[in-house]
Amino acid sequence: MGLQDWVEARRRILAAAMIAPGLIIAAPATGSGKTTVTLALLRAYRDRGERVASAKAGPDYIDPAFHAAASGRPCLNLDPWGMRETTLVGLAHSAARDADLLLIEGVMGLFDGARDGTGSTADLAARFGWPVVLVIDTDGQGESVAAVVDGFRRFRSDVEIAGVICNRVSGKRHADILARALMPLALPLLGYLPKQDDLLLPSRHLGLVQARERPDLEAFLGAAAAWVSNHVDLNAVGALARPARPAAVPAPEALCPLGQRIAVASDDAFAFVYPHLLDAWRVSGAEIVPFSPLADAPPDPLADAVYLPGGYPELHAGRLAGNDRFRDGLYAAAARGAVIYGECGGYMVLGAGLIDADGIRHRMAGLLSLETSFAARRLHLGYRTAELLRDTPFGARGARFRCHEFHYASLVSEVGMTPLFGTRDSSGNDLGAAGDRRGTVMGSFLHLIDAA
Repeated sequence: MGLQDWVEARRRILAAAMIAPGLIIAAPATGSGKTTVTLALLRAYRDRGERVASAKAGPDYIDPAFHAAASGRPCLNLDPWGMRETTLVGLAHSAARDADLLLIEGVMGLFDGARDGTGSTADLAARFGWPVVLVIDTDGQGESVAAVVDGFRRFRSDVEIAGVICNRVSGKRHADILARALMPLALPLLGYLPKQDDLLLPSRHLGLVQARERPDLEAFLGAAAAWVSNHVDLNAVGALARPARPAAVPAPEALCPLGQRIAVASDDAFAFVYPHLLDAWRVSGAEIVPFSPLADAPPDPLADAVYLPGGYPELHAGRLAGNDRFRDGLYAAAARGAVIYGECGGYMVLGAGLIDADGIRHRMAGLLSLETSFAARRLHLGYRTAELLRDTPFGARGARFRCHEFHYASLVSEVGMTPLFGTRDSSGNDLGAAGDRRGTVMGSFLHLIDAA
């Protein structure tokens, strides 16, 4: 089948199903190369003239920004643990709208999820009927690759392993060994990707270095697209995709917005925002007004709410400490009774001080009582269920939310704090109170995903 025939076949499928067919790119474990392969495929299909869209499984802010750069389209999160059914189905269909192909990048290993055993990429595949292409890191591995693939194929009968991409292949001899080992499984072997160290994605403590921080991003994506185009059968990969089920899309249930005109911090220090959350606020009639604390910009003086999302304030603490216009803007917003809500990094900035990894204390806004430190890093990671302990603009006391927590900060002072949430982990274990509230200023380390 030639390129034009393949494109036309895709478009006929789209016209019949009303949404783009989807395919999940997954792996046995983190570090197998699925993010690089996904980005390479997105850019390669885009370069061929395809309208390719993407989604990211699970709670992730960084990978979707890379997806958007590769495809030229926003990337949505699909979280089978953190989202209600209506939210999940609505976002899945929204991601596939006006596209020829939808690629969904998995999270962790294919069957890895929350502590309660749910929320994995496999759950997402089973829920929507999307086939899975398994990316295997074959470095240091020969015939054993067949045991890995066969085990993954047999592990769950409701998850279809539709094809395999072998990554980090050392040469033709290695490729021949892999092909011979996989032949009895009768699964499509879609390509062999040679080791290419210049395509490794640099990381820091919360994941990859952000897409917005990489001046070489376009060059990287071009090289990745060439790498995958030369070594993977793009037509065969795309032909495996299938439309999600069911075809019907439920009416979305939007989360209550913080206000009607919401100033949203947006820069390298405050980049961890879920598009579906802002979209839900827009659907509710709210206006979103971005501003940059790193540029010493104050929140919009007409805003009745200010949202400080998570990000990397610890990497920019000295600069934030010296930005008086930003801080004075927060004081003015609090004085006029605007709602100010901080998540994780934003929550830390609302506190009295932040101690960086070198032990240097930086003055923060002081609108909440907490003080945080990165001098002795401690990982806090996992899904959370949060119940409001008092009325707020986004819910009344007792309202419950699905959230996640991922940071290395420690609380060194919490005197006088008024907790905002009662929290449990994904297994239902009580984790105690979380967050702080003072008047209309509030926040916590939790990242809000959806109502529970």
